[in-house]
Amino acid sequence: MNKTAKIQFFFRPFSSDPEVQMAIFMAFLVMYLTSLSGNAMIAVVVHISPSLHTPMYFFLATLAVLEIFYTSSIAPLALANLLSMGKTPVSLAGCGTQMFFFVFLGGTDCVLLAVMAYDRFVAICRPLRYSLIMRWRVCVELVAGSLVLGFLLSLPLTTLIFHLPFCHSNEVYHFYCDMPAILRLACADTHVHEMALYITSFLVLSVPLTLISISYVLIALAIVQIRSAVGRRRAFSTCSSHISVVLLQYGCTSFIYLSPGSSYSPEMGRAVSVVYTFITPILNPFIYSMRSKELRDTLKKTLKKF
Repeated sequence: MNKTAKIQFFFRPFSSDPEVQMAIFMAFLVMYLTSLSGNAMIAVVVHISPSLHTPMYFFLATLAVLEIFYTSSIAPLALANLLSMGKTPVSLAGCGTQMFFFVFLGGTDCVLLAVMAYDRFVAICRPLRYSLIMRWRVCVELVAGSLVLGFLLSLPLTTLIFHLPFCHSNEVYHFYCDMPAILRLACADTHVHEMALYITSFLVLSVPLTLISISYVLIALAIVQIRSAVGRRRAFSTCSSHISVVLLQYGCTSFIYLSPGSSYSPEMGRAVSVVYTFITPILNPFIYSMRSKELRDTLKKTLKKF
């Protein structure tokens, strides 16, 4: 245990060429700053615009804030390691902390996407009861519930993994403390831990995705029954941005965490992780602002004031 407690992890560089590393650093930095500014803008605009004080935009602003923290749990350490060519160490406790917040925020993100689908279901399928069902207290409770579920999923899984002994290689084939990459460094049997990771990932991804799918099947049936083409288009436009974000988020994470451990590829895992840790948080605000005319118009008005 003493050896394990003193372990320091190092992240393998993307390239041994300093110029390539610097180019990747600049790309990551631009993506991180773009993600921060885009999501911060969404959150601020929703907060200061009374016309956007509705459940749909409340959940969107919450998602934007989550994305800021989610990316920030990964980016600073990744950027530091890119600059140092993988020579910036991270302690066992530091690695565990990063893993905890990554899983906590990622799990909350998945649950919140299901909550947003439910909000769209109520808005389209139960429009007359929408204000009664989606009261502000209910909205706050749904967000709080998402955070609690994310916490309850993250804490035991992170604790289980970091009770493993690490006494051999301490080079992580990744740019952050991702669970599959860390498990490969343990000098003990990890079958139980891999099974726990798979079951947790399956629950986090499949249960919300099932609820989202049910919501959109019912929404599609309701949209088909709308007689007006304009009404159908308007109803679909409120859902299309959310569907795009769901496909991005769930597609990438399912590829990594629902693949059998024996088929896990460090190279592929690192490449796909770039998508859902850096690229997806950038795309979310752009997708929502492009698809939502109300949000787009409010953003333009706010920017003109400055």
